[in-house]
Amino acid sequence: MSQSQSASKPDTQLIEAAAGAAARSIPPLWPLASSVAVNPFLGQTGENLAEAGARLARVAGATVTMPRHWYARQIAAGVISEADLADAWAAASVQLRPASPADLKAEANRHVAPPRALPTVADLAAQVSGIDWPGVIAERIGAWAAGYFDEGQALWAAPRGRSAYAAWRAVATHDLTPEIAGLTGFARHVSETPDSAAAAIARAAGRLGIGGEALETYFHQMLATLGGWAQYARYKLWKADLAGARDHTITDLLAIRLIWEEALFLHHGERLAQSWADVCARHAEPVAPTADLVTDAILQEAAERAAQRSLAATLAKPSQQPVGDRPALQAAFCIDVRSEVFRRALESVNPSIRTLGFAGFFGLTTAHRRFASDVEELRLPVLLNPALTSRSGAPDIMAADRAARYKARARRAWGRFKLAAVSSFAFVEATGPVYVGKLLGDALGQHAASAQNDPAPRLDPVPDLAERTNAAETVLRAMSLTGGFARVVLLAGHGASVVNNPHASGLHCGACGGYSGEVNARLLAALLNDPDVRAGLAAKGIEIPLDTLFLAGLHDTTTDRMTLYVEDHPSDDHKRDIDELKSWLAAAGRIARTERAVRLPRAAGEAQIARRSRDWAETRPEWALAGCKAFIAAPRARTAGKSLEGRAFLHDYDWTQDQDFRVLELILTAPAVVASWISLQYYGSTVAPDVFGGGNKLLHNVTGGIGVVEGNGGLLRAGLPWQSVHDGEQYAHDPLRLSVCIEAPRQAMADVLSRHEQVRALFDNRWMHLFALGEDGGMDWRYAGGLNWTSMHEADAAPAKQRLELAV
Repeated sequence: MSQSQSASKPDTQLIEAAAGAAARSIPPLWPLASSVAVNPFLGQTGENLAEAGARLARVAGATVTMPRHWYARQIAAGVISEADLADAWAAASVQLRPASPADLKAEANRHVAPPRALPTVADLAAQVSGIDWPGVIAERIGAWAAGYFDEGQALWAAPRGRSAYAAWRAVATHDLTPEIAGLTGFARHVSETPDSAAAAIARAAGRLGIGGEALETYFHQMLATLGGWAQYARYKLWKADLAGARDHTITDLLAIRLIWEEALFLHHGERLAQSWADVCARHAEPVAPTADLVTDAILQEAAERAAQRSLAATLAKPSQQPVGDRPALQAAFCIDVRSEVFRRALESVNPSIRTLGFAGFFGLTTAHRRFASDVEELRLPVLLNPALTSRSGAPDIMAADRAARYKARARRAWGRFKLAAVSSFAFVEATGPVYVGKLLGDALGQHAASAQNDPAPRLDPVPDLAERTNAAETVLRAMSLTGGFARVVLLAGHGASVVNNPHASGLHCGACGGYSGEVNARLLAALLNDPDVRAGLAAKGIEIPLDTLFLAGLHDTTTDRMTLYVEDHPSDDHKRDIDELKSWLAAAGRIARTERAVRLPRAAGEAQIARRSRDWAETRPEWALAGCKAFIAAPRARTAGKSLEGRAFLHDYDWTQDQDFRVLELILTAPAVVASWISLQYYGSTVAPDVFGGGNKLLHNVTGGIGVVEGNGGLLRAGLPWQSVHDGEQYAHDPLRLSVCIEAPRQAMADVLSRHEQVRALFDNRWMHLFALGEDGGMDWRYAGGLNWTSMHEADAAPAKQRLELAV
């Protein structure tokens, strides 16, 4: 490529469109304070797995399935059967698939080299110069981004008020590190760039001679090389979209990365011109899967069909029948897979106890302020905007609020004094011995994380009675809880108590925006205990007995202990009920801890579980949602007494009570999608840990208060740490796309999908699987895409061997 070619005039509109598309190909990364699971393939849901694999291989060298030997071992162990292989092969497109199921099985034993991303200019420059330019770029951008995006961790904050692009230019024009490394004139080059990021992108694209069809995947690759920094910028765009605003941070980062490419290209000139021309030509080629990618996708489908076969067998077992007309207790838990273990344990303690599952924000989308805090915590799914505001504590505790604020300010000032540039040295010398006791206590696990025990939350401002009544009705109908109320109805949010864990919020409730769920549970309990609201509900056909008490609780998923907020609604009439409830919860906790201890490394029994939450060296205090594979929306009677091994999201749903299928629409478009984000985050962190995983916990350093880096700088690491999906010897998570099982008419589900194209794409492209359950809870129908269904029973009618022979 000649210099005249590289200076060709770019198509500005085409470049802007490509930059926008590339930005939305990046998944968002929430900050550590409120981290939630995110689908790393969010920008590729319009493609199937093989197509996404081709795109991500080109831009990031990412794999989208497990290595072939993983499937071969599953086949050899009998986990994946011949029938699973035949069914997956038959369901695949004829194009590029192996000639027969037998050939598919043989392919599982063939080694396929992992993909390599197309080289960037930085990669080519590294080859001709011997200097690690990709590493230099990651380090310099990371050093700047840690200060620019800082959320309070830095003692000396970077100046605010500038765009990311302008702020970086101000720093880069005085940064001599690139020139010391060998890129002479870089600071001057930056000073001569256009004032706007859009113009800088257009100029760099023109000088690099890349345009047309090559732009989108090249721009996507530029953002992918920035790791979590680009994802955090995408988060800012996500928040802006929800608010109806605009944010250009991610395109600013694209401009910054392109300026590095431009400078390296101009510096090395003809030494890499031909190689770069070849790369540009490959970027311009259509993104299309190879035969190997298609085969990998079919093998993945076979693994998922094996898991679905196992799930169908579990659901086909007889259910535990409820005892008595009025339950001894009703307990509503979050649909989180960890609740399944505790719910099953609680029901085993007393057969008259009935549990149900609902999204952990309990239908209340609130922006909450904790006691003595002005920080708004969005305790709701990240797909939604808050409709309510709340705060902890009544107006009459202002003195306590003020005292707590003074104490918090003094603690922050003391912390900054300890870390300040000058005082830190004298501090260690003078007060080091004082901290010996604390150090020993922490090392011995004597100090647990503080419990979530703020004063009772309240809505502020308080909606009028009609709004409160409508909200209560909506929640109860969505929970399919409209009658048969027990004397005590427990509303159990969930959270986790861990120490020395930057990813602690990722163990909390995803439906509550990465916070623990007690605030939403306490708000709903107050709403449903309100006599005026109950009177309004009675007029709408929901009669709540006078002796029914709604009680909020917090399920600690690390220790399986329950905190009850009895003082929110004291009731002498229910003292005996509450004492009995406490004994049931304690017994259920022991059962749940015993079951969980089997999976946890170095946990000899249930007694050791609590200690893990206090151990600052424990990298696996709990497995969180590792192993999740199914989402079931049906009456609890379909799953009661059946062990789903803590691997299924359980959402109570009775379609016969669902007028106009509005609840069904809510389930398919909200909790099912959130569950798929969780499932696919675990999937991506397992199949492509270098690209979508959070790295090694042992090397993590928190930076900017928003994320972690490995070592002392570089790229922000997004996704789950390796210790969250692997126990050191084997995988703790089977990478399977979520199987969504709903007991509802097939036509009703198809109607919902026809109205929501993005949700339909998730199922049509098999990022999730959809099944219709029969009245007996069996998996009767499989969604085949295109709003069509296939009968599971017809598929089972022919013996597996015969189907395999026919396929061959």
